[in-house]
Amino acid sequence: MLSEDELALLDAIRATGSLSRAAARLGKAPSTVSHAARQLEARFDALLFDRRRYRLQLTPAGQLLADEAARLLLDMARMTQRVKQIASGWEDRLWVVTDEVLEFELLMPVVRAFDALGSGVRLRFTHEVLGGTWEALRDGRADLIVGATNEPPAIAGLRWFELGVMEWVFAVSPRHPLAAAEEPLSRERISAHRAVVVADSSRAGAGRAYGVIGGQASLALPGMRAKILAQRDGLGVGWLPRERVASLLQRGELIEKETADPREPNVLYVAWRGDHEGRALTWWLDQLRQPRLAERLVRGLDLTA
Repeated sequence: MLSEDELALLDAIRATGSLSRAAARLGKAPSTVSHAARQLEARFDALLFDRRRYRLQLTPAGQLLADEAARLLLDMARMTQRVKQIASGWEDRLWVVTDEVLEFELLMPVVRAFDALGSGVRLRFTHEVLGGTWEALRDGRADLIVGATNEPPAIAGLRWFELGVMEWVFAVSPRHPLAAAEEPLSRERISAHRAVVVADSSRAGAGRAYGVIGGQASLALPGMRAKILAQRDGLGVGWLPRERVASLLQRGELIEKETADPREPNVLYVAWRGDHEGRALTWWLDQLRQPRLAERLVRGLDLTA
């Protein structure tokens, strides 16, 4: 195992190409550095430095050792930083899972603000759908979940607050047979046509699908944007976030239809486990409690293209 002084010596020689300049960089006498270099060669029983030229050259073996020393120095610096980070209350990493119904673009300014803190915390963002969002928190695949739907399940240490309420609209393409159908649309009338759904990412079971009537054919897609575009193009019918399709409704690219069984608005939740509250998690919770950010996340981005 190389000592910290030996790692620093190799790095200095690699960077300067001279024993004298390496000594100056380390603040040591040239004779001390030369002696240390010979000790290294004796220790590894290998020629590490080519002294035949004016500028000190590393032999291939010396180059390998110097490269490894530089890597180890960097690893040590990172380890030191992470130890200080944890000791001051910051987490090593914060894993945020958002429900797919939320757009990550709206969180990018928050990420920039967090980066400006210089905490060193590594952020990881992934998304899940419906039951998969709660499941990620329960199974330890998330430190914080944002936009989860349905009532909070029984999870040890669970803490949560409401992010907001998402309104829905039943919409079809103007080219779809239901566009001209008499309202309100009955369950029987709707079930005769294919539903477009976002596939539940739950790993524990079959998952949920909103708005699918028993026996109704369905087209499962990976995300809400894909669902909106599919319904706009007449590939099926279903419920869409009202704010995200406002422009499409206004331009007539989607037609709102009244149904006999309206869909209730969904409460979206922010949740975490109370036994893991570091400074990074606390900071993110404070941001998500801000009404302006919460409103933007729930409202979403109006799909205009």
